[in-house]
Amino acid sequence: MAWFTLILAGLLETFGVAMINQLSVKRNWQTVVLLIIGFGFSLALLSYSLRYIPMGTGYAIWTGIGVVGSAIIGMLFYGESRDWKRLVFIAMVLGAAVGLKLVS
Repeated sequence: MAWFTLILAGLLETFGVAMINQLSVKRNWQTVVLLIIGFGFSLALLSYSLRYIPMGTGYAIWTGIGVVGSAIIGMLFYGESRDWKRLVFIAMVLGAAVGLKLVS
């Protein structure tokens, strides 16, 4: 259950980062509320999962999911570069997060 909540926390962090970007595009109160909800639930779920997962591993995976997720969201919805070199480094971050799970 802790790993599921950690993954969900990472996805909600990605959502929060997307809302930060959306806020720079369109300033309204709904986006601010969604940003606060995304990061609030993300941190709450991270806190829960760190009760059962070592802090270094949990935080690294949470951050990795956020980095990879926000990079993918940026490429899909905000026209960010899809250069192969960028994709290689995104894959390396994802591979490192999976590696941490395997050795924990």
